[in-house]
Amino acid sequence: MWKQAIDDAVEKVRRNMLKFGDGFPHVGQQGSYSGYLNPNNEWTSGFWSGMLWLSYEYTKDSVFRDAAGRTVESFKQRLIRNDAIEHHDIGFLYTLSSKAQWMIENDEAAKQLTVQAAKKLCGRWREQGGYIQAWGPLGCPEQGGRIIIDCLMNLPLLYWASQTTGEARFADIAAAQAELSRRYLVRGDDSSYHTFYFDQETGEPIGGATAQGYRQGSTWTRGQAWGVYGFALSYRYTGNVQFLDTSKRMARYFLTHLPEDHVAYWDFDVPVQAGTYRDSSASAIVCAGLLELLEQQPDGDPDREWLRLGLERSLRSLTERYATIGQPEAEGLLLHGSYSVRGNNAPDDYMIWGDYYYLEALLRIECGIKGYW
Repeated sequence: MWKQAIDDAVEKVRRNMLKFGDGFPHVGQQGSYSGYLNPNNEWTSGFWSGMLWLSYEYTKDSVFRDAAGRTVESFKQRLIRNDAIEHHDIGFLYTLSSKAQWMIENDEAAKQLTVQAAKKLCGRWREQGGYIQAWGPLGCPEQGGRIIIDCLMNLPLLYWASQTTGEARFADIAAAQAELSRRYLVRGDDSSYHTFYFDQETGEPIGGATAQGYRQGSTWTRGQAWGVYGFALSYRYTGNVQFLDTSKRMARYFLTHLPEDHVAYWDFDVPVQAGTYRDSSASAIVCAGLLELLEQQPDGDPDREWLRLGLERSLRSLTERYATIGQPEAEGLLLHGSYSVRGNNAPDDYMIWGDYYYLEALLRIECGIKGYW
């Protein structure tokens, strides 16, 4: 079953290469990526690069390798331009592009580019407050004290840079951000805030908020998904069992709040009625995160069974009910992702990150290809 889904997905990536050229997909609009490509200026551009590298690892077809290599050159130029990257998503961008190339090909230039990207991310560490600022420039009155849960997936870039260069500061920043996220973004019932604010001068906590969730204090499902996968990755790099426990608790909350078909709505607190939007991308992220968690568990660990069952139910549902298998002209791999429901921006369409994590999960469960985190 998984192999059929992989083959269908990789064939779509192959066709999309011809359609996209040097453009980067972001989110679908009316069921199309190709009409809304960008020149590598979105936070999501790395996911397309990652899909090309995954397809190359699966097929060993050089056409994927050549296309992926061209994206890395684009990321090199983006870093040279500096491109007003006033956000923390440098990990999403360079982990799946240049770091992937380094892991696959041992390419020294790709390694150095990735280290430079990690240094760029460290530039968003706010020493006074003790956090990585998510959005906006230093001192921004609206965004200057804000962290968001998505940042957990940017931290592997810093852990890797520390291992690669021997410079402890990279890992120190990553571990401090993960701990701050554990303390302030994860609530007592194992649900999560999307964002949290701190005083820019003192680092004193101000309070939780949302940017894309249903309301302040609700649990945005994609944010919960970032927590499941992100804390598992911080455990992998640090060995801090509190990160592993947090990931498992967030996974249990996610799985126990799913509807009957085991694929998430866009927020766990939104009133469910006819037409309520799903977010297949949140469930795809969690599937990849559950595979990471399963890898961390000893064979006899009692948590293995519910993790395995949750993974199988969600991934099977994505494959059988949400994937575009048998739709050869479809540009996306998963239907019914949501970008920003509150902002009415692609509330029900393809999401390139959903496609990436879906492909990563399939390749990990079927072939042992893990991705690049």
